[in-house]
Amino acid sequence: MLTVTDVHTYYGASHVLQGVTLSVGNGTVTAVLGRNGVGKTTLCRSLVGLTPARAGVMRLQGLDITHLPPHRIHALGVALVPQGRRVFASLTVREHLAIAATRVGRVPPRGGMASSGGPARHWDVDTVFDAFPRLAERAHHRGTELSGGEQQMLAIARALVANPALLIMDEPTEGLAPLLIVEVAATIRRLRDEGVSILLAEQNAAFAVKLADYVHVMSKGRVVHSTDPVQLWENEAIKTQFLGVPPTDAGPGPRRGL
Repeated sequence: MLTVTDVHTYYGASHVLQGVTLSVGNGTVTAVLGRNGVGKTTLCRSLVGLTPARAGVMRLQGLDITHLPPHRIHALGVALVPQGRRVFASLTVREHLAIAATRVGRVPPRGGMASSGGPARHWDVDTVFDAFPRLAERAHHRGTELSGGEQQMLAIARALVANPALLIMDEPTEGLAPLLIVEVAATIRRLRDEGVSILLAEQNAAFAVKLADYVHVMSKGRVVHSTDPVQLWENEAIKTQFLGVPPTDAGPGPRRGL
């Protein structure tokens, strides 16, 4: 689905991504883990064209998207659930979804693109309300009238109505209560089962390893460790040094407890 090769991204003179290489397989959840400030959000922004990479190559189903503008990448099937939700205060839930759903048609790239993978369900306002009954109940509530968990569900739903083949989620559990984190986990599982490929950028390693098919650990703008989630959770040195997980914290382990 997605390959990222030796990507370098800057903010002005600040060299943030320093040669990131990773991939996301069709219909899988790939987690990018690391402490705050290691470059996870910059990676997400580079993938959707908001902070373009200066060097390296990013390919979506074989198509080079490295220098495409955000609207073009979005039209090719990439949607972002941003850190902090970015919900508009003055818009209702239904208005958020209606605006995001106005451009659900995929724009075929020149030269063609592989069509393998992709979601089984077509998402629109009605199917989103079926999947997120709480949003349906609050369809006419404005952004400021929603709880943090409801705003997160709206941010996910807003991305889904674009019918993405690749969903990029940046810190989706940030600031959420434990029960709401369980709901987010269930949503991610359901989307993966329906064929949506997901790149999950998270500080919460215990959450991510329960969902991920593969894990990349970042530090100082680089991927320093790549493995399956079980092996990561058994690697005390990596967890302690790069993820801040105490060596005595065995945790529930991958794919258990959520």
